[in-house]
Amino acid sequence: MAELTVEECAALLDSVRRLLADRCAESDVRRIMESESGHDAALWRALADLGMAGLTVPEEHGGAGLSAIELGLVMEAAGAALLPAPLLSTAVAAALLDGERLAALAGGNSIAAVAFAGSHDWTGRSDVRAEGDRLSGTARFVPDAAIADTIVVTLDDAVFAVARTDATITSLPVFDRTRRMADVSFHGPATRIGDGARIAGAHALALAGLAGEQAGGARRIMEMAVDYARERHQFGRAIGSFQAVKHMAADLLLESESATSAARDAARQIAQGGATQDAAVSLAAFACGDAFVRCASDAIQMHGGIAFTWEHPAHLYLRRARSGAQLYGDGNHWRERYVRALEARA
Repeated sequence: MAELTVEECAALLDSVRRLLADRCAESDVRRIMESESGHDAALWRALADLGMAGLTVPEEHGGAGLSAIELGLVMEAAGAALLPAPLLSTAVAAALLDGERLAALAGGNSIAAVAFAGSHDWTGRSDVRAEGDRLSGTARFVPDAAIADTIVVTLDDAVFAVARTDATITSLPVFDRTRRMADVSFHGPATRIGDGARIAGAHALALAGLAGEQAGGARRIMEMAVDYARERHQFGRAIGSFQAVKHMAADLLLESESATSAARDAARQIAQGGATQDAAVSLAAFACGDAFVRCASDAIQMHGGIAFTWEHPAHLYLRRARSGAQLYGDGNHWRERYVRALEARA
């Protein structure tokens, strides 16, 4: 995959941020998350027209052919804006699909959701089985499944594509309404589209993309808390001048910067095939999730009572943080994987 120059990457991110500022402000996020589907087709079309749907799709299939590095940076911008769109699902599906399905994905004409099952189900929630050219069982908590026309399923040594008409999709009540999830029950034909060779890369991309989103969200909520500490006055002074608040803000900055560093290192090692990629990805998987939860939780404390109201956006970041920390397995799982990766290289 290609990598952009620093100038090209800056231009790409500027375009993404301007689009999100115009089409994904807090009022837009609230409107979309309160809709029945949790999806804004016009926003997704605008992102696709900008090339985001095909960001990591090879150029021969109509995509931009960019690497995990650019994906991670775009996901940081998406996380900061709490983007309620299938950007992460699309990027992961792009690592698994091929042919016409991949071209449709790149053009924004198709939405694919990815269900990691078998030994690749980090959460242990799914019981999907393959019987020849048919799948049975249920994949649980699949992001964006309710709006997808294709469900991509990874088992131990195979990748399948299933049309939504050949599955039963049950939308779930979710803590974070900016990322909808559904259970997908399979009871019909499935098309085998690949073997297990692609699965590891898709796993790594999913984790690195989520880590980028978490780093972006952590930075944004930290900035919101610091701005509030400058503006809010008590006893004739800005609360940011109080020592306890200063210490809390410093801790949030450290968490945010550490998350950004971990997410970008994981993306870089995926793009460049680093020898310590497994350790870097596992580190990002728990460090970025933990940092986002810490930043969102402490930011609510720094805001005081106002942050507990529905009208304030702080709770939206906390919801995204807590749901994301469980999306692909919890922090304890990835800490164990990180230690094993270090031991393997010792």
